[in-house]
Amino acid sequence: MSVLPNDGTNVPTNQNARLFNDTELDKMAMQLVGNMQRYREDIIIPKCNGPVQIKTNEEKFIESAVESCGFKCAMACVMGYGLGAALGLFSASVNPSMADPFANAKKQTAREVFREMRSTTHSYAKNFALIGAVFSAVECTIESHRGVTDWRNGTYAGGITGGLIGLRAGIKAGVIGGLGFAAFSTAIDYYMHSR
Repeated sequence: MSVLPNDGTNVPTNQNARLFNDTELDKMAMQLVGNMQRYREDIIIPKCNGPVQIKTNEEKFIESAVESCGFKCAMACVMGYGLGAALGLFSASVNPSMADPFANAKKQTAREVFREMRSTTHSYAKNFALIGAVFSAVECTIESHRGVTDWRNGTYAGGITGGLIGLRAGIKAGVIGGLGFAAFSTAIDYYMHSR
């Protein structure tokens, strides 16, 4: 027996002989590769960090809706309205606008007190809703444009929101409002992310 790869004794008789023909190869390819449809049940995910749950299409849809800029803006508006109403109710209850009880001036009726309380509460609620909606919309827009979620988004959004709110009183108030709101937003972001 020779150690050479082909010593002439094992010469194939037919050079074109193949093990499988074209149709058999196509059937094998379809069996191995499949019809290119992948099912969720066949996905193997390593569980090194605990159990992994694959989200359904409905969960993905709800998640994308909740993370959209429109939903964030609407939620900030509603939550701002609620917070503003609570602060307005508190400030109206401690407001020293009542006349001196020992003076001979006409005393306010309960209806007048409740009307004033309602107008103060509604005013605070509208202002907080506006601030929440503007801040959330600006922050989400900046985050979408930059493609990064970090502390700068809140700082930039705070500067723009404070500047827009302060511009009603003039340019100097807009600059001061923007710097103050940006500093406050940065401090809140730092506090929330450092815990």
